Order: sequence, then structure tokens, then C-alpha cells
Amino acid sequence: MIDIKELKFDEKGLIPVIVQDYYKKQVLMLAYMNEESLKLTLEKGETYFFSRSRKEIWHKGETSGNIQKVKKIFYDCDEDALLIQVEPKGPACHTGNISCFYRSFDGEVEEGDIEILSKLYERVTDRKINPVEGSYTNYLFEKGIDKILKKVGEEATEVVLASKNDSKKEIVYEVSDLLYHLIVLLVDKGIKFEDVYSELGRRYYKPKEFKEEHEEIKK
Repeated sequence: MIDIKELKFDEKGLIPVIVQDYYKKQVLMLAYMNEESLKLTLEKGETYFFSRSRKEIWHKGETSGNIQKVKKIFYDCDEDALLIQVEPKGPACHTGNISCFYRSFDGEVEEGDIEILSKLYERVTDRKINPVEGSYTNYLFEKGIDKILKKVGEEATEVVLASKNDSKKEIVYEVSDLLYHLIVLLVDKGIKFEDVYSELGRRYYKPKEFKEEHEEIKK
């Protein structure tokens, strides 16, 4: 374990920090820390940075609520940059995007990536907290768990039928329907994507233990 004193802060006393989603491995933002903000981050378990424009320490999410729970902190081979893996409690970017890196060099905004699942989860969660008249999502929540489960079952069947028809376009459409209804189910049960990511990670990184546990359950 490195001592903070061994890190190579620049002439202004700062060190660049890459912030990454611990579960999805998505790069969220680039910021800077000084020695004091790094100590606060280690002490509080949430990210604190140094604002180069305001010349002051700031706590990520202090006003927006989009805090970042620290999971792991790494330093590079030259000891002059940090990588902090976090569990984000909301978008990292002030624009409302999950990541600050949401634009490509050709000027296009990336929409068709894994981020869309997180955005959809957040929208469904918002619908449950702040109902919107005429919303299909709110209709499902109002009807309750039996209706939600019925739709999950129906959409799973549609995926099977689409796969039997061997139509890629139809499969993509039906899988999208199924994913949406699964997200509604997760939100209704208070289950986060991170819970699913953790379970998948456990199976991926410790397949033998998962296999033994699974076989025990089946007995």
C-alpha cells in the first residue's frame, strides 16, 4: 500500500483522477485532487475533488445528491495519476448524462450502449416515485406484481417465438420488450442493477463455487 506522500502531485499540488463505475467499468469523469481532498476521500468513503477554477475542495454530489461511494482506489506505475472505482448514486456529469464522456469525436452523442439500461432504470424509478398520467409504466405499478409478472412471462414467450421464427429484427424487438418489463420488476422489488452485476461477477470470477452452490440448491 502506497503512502500519500509517495504520490507525485504536480507543481500546483494536484493529481489527475479517473473515476470509473465499479460494476460496469464505464469511465465516468476526470477530475483533480490535492492531498487534502484525497485524505477526505479516504476518510469519508466518498469522492472529494479540488476545483481548479474555484480553487477549493468540493464534495461530489453535495448539492445534486449524485454522490460516489468509493469501492477501490488504484495508482498508476508512475505514481502520478489515480483511478477510483465508485458506486455512483446518480449521473456523474452536470449535464445529466451518466458519464462526462458521452460525445464522440465526430460530434455524435452515443445512445445505443449499455448506458441506456441505466437511463431506463432511472426513468422507471422516477415514474414510480413521480407518477405520470397515461404512463404505461405507472399502469403496471398500479396493477401490481401479478400484472408485472404476467407481462414478464408473456414477453419471455415472445422472445422464444421470435427466436423460432429466426428473425433477428423480431428477436431484438422482443428482447427489448422483455428487458423493459424486467426493469419494471426490479424497480418494483427494490433491486438495483448493481445487485445483478455483483451476482454475475460472482459467477464469472468464481465459477466453481457458483456451480457447487447451484448443484446444492437443486438437491
